[in-house]
Amino acid sequence: MFVVAGIVLGPAGLGVVEFGLDDHTVLLLGEIALALVLFTDAARINLSALRQNEGLPLRLLGIGMPLTIAFGTATAALLLTDLSFWEAAIVGTVLAPTDAALGQAVVSNPRVPVRIRQSLNVEAGLNDGLSVPFLALFLVLAVEESLSANLWIRFTLDQVGLGVLVGIGVGLAGGWLVSLASGRGWMSGSFQRLSLLALALIAYALADQIGGNGFIAAFVGGLAIGPTVERVGERLIRFTEAEGQLLNLSVFFVFGVLALGFMETLSWQVALYTLLSLSVIRMLPVAASLLGTHLRGVSVLFAGWFGPRGLASIVLGLIVIEEAPQLAGAGEIEVVVASTVLLSVLLHGVSAAPLSAAYARRVEGMPADAPEKRAAVEMPTRVDTGPASGPENADESE
Repeated sequence: MFVVAGIVLGPAGLGVVEFGLDDHTVLLLGEIALALVLFTDAARINLSALRQNEGLPLRLLGIGMPLTIAFGTATAALLLTDLSFWEAAIVGTVLAPTDAALGQAVVSNPRVPVRIRQSLNVEAGLNDGLSVPFLALFLVLAVEESLSANLWIRFTLDQVGLGVLVGIGVGLAGGWLVSLASGRGWMSGSFQRLSLLALALIAYALADQIGGNGFIAAFVGGLAIGPTVERVGERLIRFTEAEGQLLNLSVFFVFGVLALGFMETLSWQVALYTLLSLSVIRMLPVAASLLGTHLRGVSVLFAGWFGPRGLASIVLGLIVIEEAPQLAGAGEIEVVVASTVLLSVLLHGVSAAPLSAAYARRVEGMPADAPEKRAAVEMPTRVDTGPASGPENADESE
C-alpha cells in the first residue's frame, strides 16, 4: 500500500510528491531505517537456537546466502552484458538479502510448520547484515578493478574490523548501562524505550565517523546486546522495531515515488533477470543448502519462493549510487534493483497468504514423524501481528 501510495502521489501519478535519486535525504532515511532493522533483528536472535532445528537457519545463511550471491553474480554477468564482472557481483549481492517484513504473512502464520517459518524468520533477520561486507568489497573492486594485499588488509580493518569493534563496544557497554539504570530505577519507561533506538544509531554513526561500516556496527551491536534483552525487557526491542517499521514504510513510499521512473529504460534482459532473481537464483541455492534434511520437495519450494526483496535491497542499491556514481553500469543496476523489488512486493505480497494456506494443508496430510513436523525453538517475528495482549504490552498502563 505504501508503494502504491508513492506511485499515485509521485511524478507518474498526481505529481504531488517528488524526490530525486540524488536527494541525500532519501539515502539518509533509508540508511537509518536499515540500521534500526539490522540492530533489532540481530538483538532478537537467540544465538543458541541457531544450532537447534538441525541447523536449518545456519544452512540457509551459511550455504544458501553465499550461493545466492554467486549464482546471482554469474547470471548477471552472462545476461547483463553491459556490466563488468564486479558490477554483476554488486547486483547479485544487493538482491540476495530477503525482507522479513514482506514475509510476515508466512513467518507469523501458526499453520505453517514452526521449523520452516522460523528458519525463514531467522534467515531474513540476519542475511541483510551478512550481505553488507560483500557489497563493500565488491564496490571497492568495481571502482579500483584490483586491490593490492595492503589495500585488502586496510579495507578489512577499516570496514569490517572497526565496524565489528564499535558494534561490540556499543552493544555490550550500552546494554549493561541500560540494564543497570533500568534495574535501579534511574530511567523512566519512556527513556528505557528510547535507549535501544539511540544505541542502534550510536553504533551506526560512530563506526561511520571513524571509517568503519555503520551497518556492520549496527548488526554486531544488536548481536552483542541480545543477551541483555531478557533483563532490559522485550518491550524495549518491540518499541525500537515499531520505530524502525515506521521508517521502513516511509522508505517503501519513497521507493514508490521513484520506481516507475526506472522502468522507462527496462530491457528484456533486465526483465528476465528480475524473474530469475525471484525464482531460480534463490530457489536453487536454497535447495542445495537443504540437501540432507529430508524435507519434502514442497517444503523446499516453499522456502525457496518466500525470499521477498525489500528494504535491504532498496537501501543497498541507493548506497551503490551514492558511493560509486562513476560506475559505468550504475544506471542498469538501478533498473535491475527497482524492477526486482517492485515485482517482489507484488508477487510475494499477493501469494503469501494463499500459498501459506495451501502449504499448511499439504503438511497436515504428512505423517506425524515427517521432518516438517519436528519441534523447533520459536523466536519472535519482526513485527507483532497479533492482538494487543501479553507481556510485551503489559507496560502500556505506565
